[in-house]
Amino acid sequence: MGALLALSSAVVYGIVDFAGGLLSRHVHHAAVTFLGQLGGLLLACAAALLMPADAVHTADLLWGALSGVGSGMAMRFLNRGLSRGAMSVVVPVSAVTGVALSVLCGVLVLGDRPGALAWLGIAVTVPALWFVSGGGGGGGAGKGTADGLLASAGVALQYLALGQAGPGSGLWPVAAGRVAAVLVLLPDAARHARRLKLPPGRCVQALLIGAGAALGLVLYLLAAQRQLLAVAVVLASLYPALPVILGLALLHERVSRRQALGLLGAGAATVLLTLG
Repeated sequence: MGALLALSSAVVYGIVDFAGGLLSRHVHHAAVTFLGQLGGLLLACAAALLMPADAVHTADLLWGALSGVGSGMAMRFLNRGLSRGAMSVVVPVSAVTGVALSVLCGVLVLGDRPGALAWLGIAVTVPALWFVSGGGGGGGAGKGTADGLLASAGVALQYLALGQAGPGSGLWPVAAGRVAAVLVLLPDAARHARRLKLPPGRCVQALLIGAGAALGLVLYLLAAQRQLLAVAVVLASLYPALPVILGLALLHERVSRRQALGLLGAGAATVLLTLG
């Protein structure tokens, strides 16, 4: 059940990334990011109220808030990197390094002990994500690489901190995280205040994208409560494969040999991690 929830989180995140990328072609990325976090806050609070919580401790909320700081950090630097036209560098660096950091911390700090098949799946996932995201195909590094590394640190912090929240706290850690993410992004939103004034339709789209991201975190939290954290992180981090598939199906984009190899690797990693 934990593996299925983690994979569901990856699917939701993949759809959100694809939709957010399309929306960012029409409106400023600061508007998509900040309004999205507001949408995520609304969904997280509604879900937390609907799902009973046995005992919500201050520590659980603090872990959730720390996770939200990671979310805000990841979105800010990822979008900044993409706005500079370094997608071929930022996306693979953030995805692969985020997985590696999360797994290493889970094993070395939190005491996770994946089985042999799970370790093999983890080893396959890193190059698979790199290839799916277009990594290794050249492109300027520089600032793009720095943004990708900063974003990956946010991704790792998001997953690891949220995984520390107790199961009795329900979904309130996710709600606390959305509050923290809004606060982290508030200064950047203030600097681009004029960009936040969107037509009603675009505003609704941004809110729904953020709500989808919050749903992905809810699914991940439920998975982390039922699965080794290192495995849940890797399964949830397979989301970069989905935007590639959607681009092929809906936008008629071409897939490179590297991406095809990465998709095959992601499928193999999913099987290994599920069995392991």
